[in-house]
Amino acid sequence: MKLAVIGAGSTYTPELVSHLSQLGVDELALQDVDAERLEVVGTLAERMLQRAGFVGSVMRTGDHDAAIDGASFVLFQIRVGGQGARLQDETIPLRCGCVGQETTGAGGFAKAMRTLPVVLELAERVAERAAPGAWIVDFTNPVGIVTRALLDAGHRAVGLCNVAITFQRLIARLLGVEPERVSVDQVGLNHLTWIRAVHIGGRDVLPELLAAHADELAEDIELPRSVLDDLGVLPSYYLHYFYAHDRVVAEQRDGIPRAQTVAEIERELLRMYRDPALTEKPALLEQRGGAFYSEAAVGLVRSLSTGDGTVHVVDTRNAGTLSGLADDDVVEVPARITEDGPSPLPQAPLTPELLGLVQHVAAYERLTVAAATTRDHVAARKALLAHPLIGQTAFVDELVDSLVAEAVR
Repeated sequence: MKLAVIGAGSTYTPELVSHLSQLGVDELALQDVDAERLEVVGTLAERMLQRAGFVGSVMRTGDHDAAIDGASFVLFQIRVGGQGARLQDETIPLRCGCVGQETTGAGGFAKAMRTLPVVLELAERVAERAAPGAWIVDFTNPVGIVTRALLDAGHRAVGLCNVAITFQRLIARLLGVEPERVSVDQVGLNHLTWIRAVHIGGRDVLPELLAAHADELAEDIELPRSVLDDLGVLPSYYLHYFYAHDRVVAEQRDGIPRAQTVAEIERELLRMYRDPALTEKPALLEQRGGAFYSEAAVGLVRSLSTGDGTVHVVDTRNAGTLSGLADDDVVEVPARITEDGPSPLPQAPLTPELLGLVQHVAAYERLTVAAATTRDHVAARKALLAHPLIGQTAFVDELVDSLVAEAVR
């Protein structure tokens, strides 16, 4: 089995290869357009694989086609425009009082506008050159929007985020159990999800978890405990951009942009990766974000390749799973994974306070895919007007002019 990683110059790649032994991969292709980063990251990855006893072949290349040729799985983890573009996405929206975040709101829209054309071009190459029935596994943000665009274009794709596995590990630690025993029923849209049940041994322990650990969980997601008490569910961290919008904007205006912090972490990581004595991922990588994503990725690829029927939280078509959403909306829900792909588990209807927000953002995501694929200025304005964190014509005017003008021309 050949596995190709597009965007392998990412500092996440060493975490990914650290779990590669769990898969039956005999050929690994690492591709990136940045030759210097690929040299640094790829060399460390090869040292790690050699230490782990990997006997397959490793290709490092800047050529997309060479990486994709014959691959059974193609992993997308690209960042179009790099950290410089992310810095713009996180700071320009603050001028009009909007949240500055790379996947949510105006920043997420700008990222989607840059990213979707590149991803769709790559996906066409996968369709032409990869092995028959190859899967695209997307980690590229905004995951839900990217996955929707891929599926709309007819590609065999599934999206994956690390929020569910991060919550699984946190809950396991709080309850003092092994992570493998914890199953989270996380539902919604990518970066707009709530955990409505936590199963251990077939029993829902969420009420007990909230009763005993709501303060710790609230601190982790940066929301008051009263929000958890009122909703009776566990929101993801990204909900604080909605539930505490004005506070977040004030903090962002006074603070250091996350993009700047990440850029500094990446510079240090790349310096460390150059050390020929380094043969394992450094602890600093955990501060980069995306914790446990590689474990989730390897688990998903394993299930897709073996059809083992394991349940993973993924981004896939709604297909009637959540009532109140269109069948072609892309939702993030637990799904049983076989060789044929994800089959979402049945879900109870969302309560009104959750459904209303999900419908609002689902409409924005639909419009964003249209804007990014048509490059239409009016579609871009409609998408920004539809988003609950923007939604005012004065903001839309300024954001289209200053943040995404180049993208929609």
